[in-house]
Amino acid sequence: MTDPQTREQTVLDAVGQRRELVNEAITEELPIKEPKRLYEASRYLLDAGGKRLRPTVLLVVGEALTDVEPMSVDYREFPSLSEEPVDLMAAAVSVEVIQSFTLIHDDIMDDDDLRRGVPAVHKEYDLETAILAGDTLYSKAFEIMVETDAPPERVVAATDTLASTCTKICEGQSLDVSFETRRDVDPDEYLEMIEQKTAVLYAASAAIAGELLSADDEVVDALYGYGLDVGRAFQIQDDVLDLTVPSDQLGKQRGSDLVENKQTLITVHAREQGVDVGGLVDTDSVEAVTEAEIDDAVATLEDAGSIEYANQTARDLVERGKSRLEVLPDNEARGLLCDIADYLIERGY
Repeated sequence: MTDPQTREQTVLDAVGQRRELVNEAITEELPIKEPKRLYEASRYLLDAGGKRLRPTVLLVVGEALTDVEPMSVDYREFPSLSEEPVDLMAAAVSVEVIQSFTLIHDDIMDDDDLRRGVPAVHKEYDLETAILAGDTLYSKAFEIMVETDAPPERVVAATDTLASTCTKICEGQSLDVSFETRRDVDPDEYLEMIEQKTAVLYAASAAIAGELLSADDEVVDALYGYGLDVGRAFQIQDDVLDLTVPSDQLGKQRGSDLVENKQTLITVHAREQGVDVGGLVDTDSVEAVTEAEIDDAVATLEDAGSIEYANQTARDLVERGKSRLEVLPDNEARGLLCDIADYLIERGY
């Protein structure tokens, strides 16, 4: 069994290698042109960084599915199961462009100041430009997906998956907003929300690779399920890390979700155990909360079993997600997909 430290390095190396290629492809697929301000704003967050986890999943799924050695084939001319080459990198850029689109609009809705260590797009430019930049990324993602050179019926399937994913992300965001005024959200509702808001783009990344490379429906469905399970585990682990990782490592105030009364699987479970979640901290200001207050809140949540409940739920989802990969050939790339799933719930900051 691979130890977590070795697995983390394996995943970071794999993601880093593909990130360089994805970044090069982004500049090719989304050049700065007139109106210059619009395209600079559209590229702003893409150029600011990001791990590129979703495009990495897409590219590694392609390698696992076609049983090729990782990083041994040009992603721009990737062999499909029908032997017709596909521009798999274009698809990888497409899903990353959608991810950036959602971040721009999330930051506008939440009026957040920072993203990836730089001012949010609506702060660096202005609200109108940020909205247009997000809309531009949304439409460009579909233009790029059409350029994958896959058979027309496969392009239609992949484009349909991407379009339905965008709809589900909006539905998930709407659910998240509605939860802000509710105190009766149950765990199943929360899992549905994060599935739609966060996990579906991981699911689409995995499934689109299968669709473009001519996998059968059973395999595509299993890949989609892998992405859903791993994506939900990723979000749940973020909920845990918000409470358990020191602020200086987290890059923001520890416990900020709790201070802002955001619904998480932890707080939903705690309420079911009779915990007065709203009374865990005495302030609604992230700047004013103290580490001691967060420590006390975490202790209460641990006593209620809520943090362990979230951890166990994430672990169960990852194990189920990995089991879905049994439809793929047993090769190095499939092992890497399992490592990515484990890394997403083991990672630190």
